[in-house]
Amino acid sequence: MGICFFNDDQVKRFQPLTLTRPMDDLRVGVLTIREKWIKSLENSEFSRLLPDYLNGVFEKGKVEGNEEVLWLNSRMLPSQSFLGALKALQEGQKLVFKGVTVAAKVNAKSSAKMFSENSFNDAGLDTIEVKEVIHLDHLWDLLSLNSYEIEKDIQLLGLKSISEQKEEIPESVYHPKNTFIGKDVHIEPGCIFIAEKGPVVICDGATIEAGSILRGPVVVGEGATVKMAARIYDGTTIGPVCKVGGEVAGCIFHSYSNKAHDGFAGNSIFGQWVNLGANTITSNLKNDYKNIDVTDWITKDLIQTGRQFLGTVMADHSKTAINTMLNTGTICGVSSNVFIDELSPKVIDSFTWLGPRGPAIYRFEKAIEVMQAMMKRRDVELTDDYKRMMKHIFTSR
Repeated sequence: MGICFFNDDQVKRFQPLTLTRPMDDLRVGVLTIREKWIKSLENSEFSRLLPDYLNGVFEKGKVEGNEEVLWLNSRMLPSQSFLGALKALQEGQKLVFKGVTVAAKVNAKSSAKMFSENSFNDAGLDTIEVKEVIHLDHLWDLLSLNSYEIEKDIQLLGLKSISEQKEEIPESVYHPKNTFIGKDVHIEPGCIFIAEKGPVVICDGATIEAGSILRGPVVVGEGATVKMAARIYDGTTIGPVCKVGGEVAGCIFHSYSNKAHDGFAGNSIFGQWVNLGANTITSNLKNDYKNIDVTDWITKDLIQTGRQFLGTVMADHSKTAINTMLNTGTICGVSSNVFIDELSPKVIDSFTWLGPRGPAIYRFEKAIEVMQAMMKRRDVELTDDYKRMMKHIFTSR
């Protein structure tokens, strides 16, 4: 049986992060949403519906006309109860949670048609109500669920703690039964791992430089680096090939992003290829201690988050200069440069050059030149398809 991810209208709430990726590529916990489902369903093959401008940058896959397809709403996360409901699902049925279709099993012919038309249609399917599904409604739900998903992903991946591996346990590891260290990990002297209240996960090929303190739940992704004397607090995921230092609390870094220097990042989400200059600070708490409102990326309406702590959401390839101050609940788009000497505005559009004289459009050719230089440093090619994706985002800003 094939697997195909589809989106509903609420996926628009996850812009600007989803301007450059499908919803299933968002990271929460150790894994991306797609990786969670592939592991949970033990199926390495998948397909997805994609906006045309993301084709070539991301794999769309195939839906053949000879097998039924399990369609999965990409805002949903696997759980034991949900997997049980999926197992019982019959062809021609859909699972519905609070009026939203979360999954459907569709015959081969209809699935092939929907895939070719790049549009999911659940009309005519029999409805089965489900009472509970772990789901994402807003960007900040990624932060709310991150610690929980870290623990789930450890079980899903079958990771063994260092106490189970029967290796010598350093004195600086507190609660080794809750500490997970992968292969070819380099840990320099003076590091402290505190896993009393949540797991510490260090993935293959990661480096923890001298004097760093990590308090779980924390994930350091494959090939990532925690810089010298960093303080990484609970609820943080540092994605693959990131470099992160200074003080970080309750954040998600997707991959290839850098916060290599001192400065505070709290309750924030960063996409790929982000670079935070030295002493960049994200405000994550209002002076009056009231809940934080954010601006909807599309409608520009204010949304009540119900959260007292929320920092910055910054999409791919955006950068800050040294000593940048990011406002509480700031939403920053794709490929923007922020180098002001005052608190940032709450919304920074994609391809914005934001300096002391106010915002200007970041020239597309110059932005691509900088992207190419940064990606080349990590031996990643900036392809023609990637340029076309960025051109679409630029012209649609």
